[in-house]
Amino acid sequence: MSQSHLFEGGLRWTGTANELDGKLKLERALVIDFPGKPPIRGSSPAVFNGDDGQHNPESLMISSLMACHLLTYLAVCERAGIRVVSYEDRATGAVAIKDGKLRMVQVVLRPQVTIADAAQIERALASHDKAHANCIMANSVHIDVKVEPVVTA
Repeated sequence: MSQSHLFEGGLRWTGTANELDGKLKLERALVIDFPGKPPIRGSSPAVFNGDDGQHNPESLMISSLMACHLLTYLAVCERAGIRVVSYEDRATGAVAIKDGKLRMVQVVLRPQVTIADAAQIERALASHDKAHANCIMANSVHIDVKVEPVVTA
């Protein structure tokens, strides 16, 4: 039996069109709206003529992968009886030309996890592999997503 879930939202350009030195300049500004959630204001990164003070597609891609890994990891640990005490992640994403196209080529997740029971550290580390294999977002992208976890008790 196959399960299907639909998520629907919208995006609206909020920028302006201006002339600068006789050239058209389109401001990179947007709002993403999903029903029942606060809006997300965004832009492209400064390197692509945007505003680094706003979320951009690259940071949203990385945050989606971090959040999905965390939530899947918590589900795996819950089923295995591993009590997670704290979890933080600092991820990086690399954009480069690959196959003649500018694209995100790698994301590295670096979750720092503390668990309650030191006897479960190996199981908690192995749970990252299971979480990664079952993460919806990681399974949905064609980029190299690496997970480099540290687990302590």
